[in-house]
Amino acid sequence: MKLVDKLLKIYTFGILGLIYVPIVVLIVFSFNESKSKVVFTGFTLENYYRLVGNFRVWESFYNSIWIGVVVTVVSVLLAILMAYGITRYEFRGKTIIDSLVLVPIIIPEIVEALTLLVFLVILGIDLSPYTIIIGHVAFDVSFAYVVIKARMVGYDPQYEEAARTLGADELRAFTKVTLPILAPGIIAASLIAFLESYDDFIKTFFTRPAGFMTLPVYIWNMASRRGFPLDLNALATFVVALALIFAYIRNRVGKGVYL
Repeated sequence: MKLVDKLLKIYTFGILGLIYVPIVVLIVFSFNESKSKVVFTGFTLENYYRLVGNFRVWESFYNSIWIGVVVTVVSVLLAILMAYGITRYEFRGKTIIDSLVLVPIIIPEIVEALTLLVFLVILGIDLSPYTIIIGHVAFDVSFAYVVIKARMVGYDPQYEEAARTLGADELRAFTKVTLPILAPGIIAASLIAFLESYDDFIKTFFTRPAGFMTLPVYIWNMASRRGFPLDLNALATFVVALALIFAYIRNRVGKGVYL
């Protein structure tokens, strides 16, 4: 057993090393004084100064944020309604609908993105930030639905019934009793939906208009045209820092999802 434990530890640390060592190297070289990507010659903040003064970076970041917020609000609202309907009511085709909601998670995202693009072309709809939002919602609503449904399945409907017995109508019982109980799941679903939209590259790339960039698209363009300059390392370090913040918030909030 001791040998097995040692092998498992070595395997675990090996996997963690493969994941995190490249990120650490990227962060270290974002402070490199030289333009070399393999030799660290000295410490400098010049790459970050260039990043701060790059208008296109912050415009792309702003686009990622506002699109992510809109997608989150729409996805979570739709997920709440779907989860409530699936868990509270019995109707024909319920199992089929429940399965279809999960299809966007299962199929390759590039297939979904290409299908959506072809559909928009057939309808004659011009690409815009709103087509990006449509594509993100179609994908993110499934993730929000899974989280909120998990919370709702463990929720006792007798709380709602008690509220109605005390005189509350169906809408008031839902807003005053059900939503507060579902709040941890809703917050967790919101964080997941936002991060899925904020990080999305494939769906955004296929549905964006010319010249419109979110942060992942900007990073891809920057890397493909300029061959991974060190200010890209600085930008990637900024993105990693944001990811750590979101992960911390998600872990703190997510503890209440399964209570």
